[in-house]
Amino acid sequence: MKILITGGAGFIGSHLAERLARDRHQLFLLDDLNDFYSPQLKQENLASVRAAGEVQFFHQDICDEGAVFRIFERVRPDAVVHLAARAGVRPSLHQPLLYERVNVGGTLVLLEACRRLGVPKFLFASSSSIYGITNRLPFSEGDHLNLPVSPYAATKLAGEKLCYTYSHLYGLSVVCLRFFTVFGPRQRPDLAIRKFTDLIEEGRPVPVFGDGSSGRDYTFVADIVEGIRAALALETRYEIFNLGNSHPIGLSTMIRTIEQALGKKALLRQEPDQAGDVPITFADISKAQRELGYRPSTPFADGIRSFVSWYRERKAALAA
Repeated sequence: MKILITGGAGFIGSHLAERLARDRHQLFLLDDLNDFYSPQLKQENLASVRAAGEVQFFHQDICDEGAVFRIFERVRPDAVVHLAARAGVRPSLHQPLLYERVNVGGTLVLLEACRRLGVPKFLFASSSSIYGITNRLPFSEGDHLNLPVSPYAATKLAGEKLCYTYSHLYGLSVVCLRFFTVFGPRQRPDLAIRKFTDLIEEGRPVPVFGDGSSGRDYTFVADIVEGIRAALALETRYEIFNLGNSHPIGLSTMIRTIEQALGKKALLRQEPDQAGDVPITFADISKAQRELGYRPSTPFADGIRSFVSWYRERKAALAA
């Protein structure tokens, strides 16, 4: 299968590309290598992908309609896995127009390219943040009262609606995957586990927002990749799936688990709750289990040990 992955140099994208390369798919990666975090990290990710198999890389912005259409005409993919986005709740509070342009406008550019060139399948990376703070637990795909509380979350919900529109009007096969707090090796520097690991390792204070009871449904990146692979094989017109672990981890437990993996104690600094944050994310994964055969298998502590091992190996290599 010819598969185009947007955001292919990123955290999830590079892991997916590695796995699909080993599956012998014909891979094309599209990424603008922006400076939201260090482009050098994305180059390292690309090097790992290329070590796994042959890929073709396009350095391009998904918002550039003409360039995207030319790439699609050249590649003629059988499927698009759309992972590229401006990510993060808190940065979206400060740059909402940028988030709208990339996450909504960029998604529409890709959908229109699929329509014009007859691409049959489109996978959209959505987010648990679309559920907001008004839903019952656990979060189910059948919950229709989605009230996002950040621009980032709103753009992801808008992306899902655009995907439905193109599926309804043009017969595009679409699967929207709501990721729940993905973690593991190569995790972005702005995400909590990576930030806290840096702070604990360096003996600097770790900010604890709220009372430490907030919870996140942390999901190991290899389990997410297996969910995406299953979605690529699914024959459907339009579906939405939660991809989570269905075992929320409290903030205090997360910090203790990192401490144990590092063999160091954290210096904690209490901070007030942050705007845009939700108190908990908790995935009902029964639909994904039933229809995708999705079975997350990595316990949180094992995933943290894997992340810390990668973190320290990379740190040692940079120091050498």
